[in-house]
Amino acid sequence: MRILLVEDDALLGDALQAGLKQAGHAVDWTRDGVSAETALATEEYAAVVLDLGLPRKDGLDVLRNLRARKRALPVLILTARDTVEDRIRGLDAGADDYLVKPFDLGELNARLRALLRRAGGRPAPVLAASGITLDPASRIVEYRGKPVELSSKEYALLQALMQQPGRALSRAQLEQHLYAWGDEIGSNTVEVYIHHLRRKLDAEAIRTLRGIGYVIARDSVT
Repeated sequence: MRILLVEDDALLGDALQAGLKQAGHAVDWTRDGVSAETALATEEYAAVVLDLGLPRKDGLDVLRNLRARKRALPVLILTARDTVEDRIRGLDAGADDYLVKPFDLGELNARLRALLRRAGGRPAPVLAASGITLDPASRIVEYRGKPVELSSKEYALLQALMQQPGRALSRAQLEQHLYAWGDEIGSNTVEVYIHHLRRKLDAEAIRTLRGIGYVIARDSVT
């Protein structure tokens, strides 16, 4: 999934970006509140990891402005502000979760998975459709009970499709899930990964709707 990371500390931001990428996310990293608002106005994200003490515009103001525009995007606050009053202000401003520094990267990723799961209306942590199961926590994929080895991009593309079974996603929408700023995107990259997935899973597992995009059937959920 594509995540916006808003963190002004260079060392922490670099570590977070690397850790989130390791967990399979495409990550755009901004270091101040104004740049964060520009990114939110021009790009599509699955979630935001937001520091509060930011240059140019405070993180709470970024959050309030986001909610004022009726954006339901999941927001995880990540901050050194650790008083009860600080947490109340963050949650009342529209945050979905609040994690105080220092923190464990594993916990951060688990909280993000929970936010993304709730945002997608999925109570169960494991995705299942068309004989495929995908566990976001372990990153294990199985097809009809047998494990399937996928590259990071193949996994990300499959996850994007399985989070919305029955809904076709266009190539542009899938590219939004797969790539962050600065990543090189080939003209037929999505088609290549779809071909690889069909070869590893089943030729009929992912359907092509010509002129629309790609879909995993909802009615085959197992």
